[in-house]
Amino acid sequence: MNPPPGVHSRTIRTSRLNMHFMESGPSDGIPVLMIHGNLSTGRFYEHLMPGASDRYRIIAPDMRGFGDTEQLPIDATRGLRDWADDTYSLVQALGITQPVHLVGWSTGGAAIANYAVDRPVASLTFIDPVSPYGFGGVRLDGTPCFPDYAGSGGGTGSPDFTKTIAEHDTSADSPFSPRNVINSSYWAATHREPKEREDMLVEEVLKSVTGDDGYPGDVTPSPNWPGVAPGTRGILNALSPKYCNWADIVDIDPKPPILWTHGTADIVVADGSAWEMGTLGKMGVVPGWPGEEAFPPQPMVTQIRNVCEGYRAAGGRVQIEMFVGSGHGPVVDAAERWSEIFFAFLASADVKAVRSSA
Repeated sequence: MNPPPGVHSRTIRTSRLNMHFMESGPSDGIPVLMIHGNLSTGRFYEHLMPGASDRYRIIAPDMRGFGDTEQLPIDATRGLRDWADDTYSLVQALGITQPVHLVGWSTGGAAIANYAVDRPVASLTFIDPVSPYGFGGVRLDGTPCFPDYAGSGGGTGSPDFTKTIAEHDTSADSPFSPRNVINSSYWAATHREPKEREDMLVEEVLKSVTGDDGYPGDVTPSPNWPGVAPGTRGILNALSPKYCNWADIVDIDPKPPILWTHGTADIVVADGSAWEMGTLGKMGVVPGWPGEEAFPPQPMVTQIRNVCEGYRAAGGRVQIEMFVGSGHGPVVDAAERWSEIFFAFLASADVKAVRSSA
């Protein structure tokens, strides 16, 4: 499936790696970088580009470990800073000198927050981001259930799902096939993309690097339930609370405006995520759960809200939009409303920036 009219595919050499990206808008437009989530690519955003104002240059890269970007390993001990630094290297390679607007979906949310902690940005838009305290094995305040962060990292990935990716399974024969996983978890279960686009997105997921340096990453045995702790390589370890933390955005100065959009039917990032060990243990899916006091389901949405409220209390502007009935990707299953809200937010952020510089 070809990209929509006006959307172009490019690859460029940065100071860190060869990066592939989708792009639309004028080369001198206001730069907007849209960072995808785990097990996806920049093409998950391309449907938004034809409807954008021609004042914006929209860039949606494939991040390290995914898509058509150079297949280099992910150093999980840096959290999502490999992705943040790769994004900045792309900005530099494209000759962009002004602060950029950043969008981050799921895993990409931690990456854009890390980017903003390290360098100025024009705005931050979070689409169902990973919790500010990472994914799995932590309590409400971000403290780990066990000192070694057991219950998070590469050992919590599904071997069956990894196998279907490695075998390039395009079918709907297994509940673990990428086609079924994206339709059950990436957006509301009631939503289906047009067949041609669904086929294309499945192929994009199948470009994911599997193994210790990609998805899910390496594993460290643990004496604590469920018997695995984070390793040091690959994407799920980068998402472990041992390494992933973006709660420090509260301390950014000056503070860029934030838009947080969340699908209320999200089963991936939720207070009781269907992909998180505490929830799976409580449901009896993973045996031996030590109970709510020792290992509660992670309250991810509450954690995000608390950090956003802390940012607001510290003087930052935060806009929160709930998408009732949407899943993990309201940018897809509620694309028209999401796009309307997002581009209005961008316009308001640009007005504020102009007034601040006057």
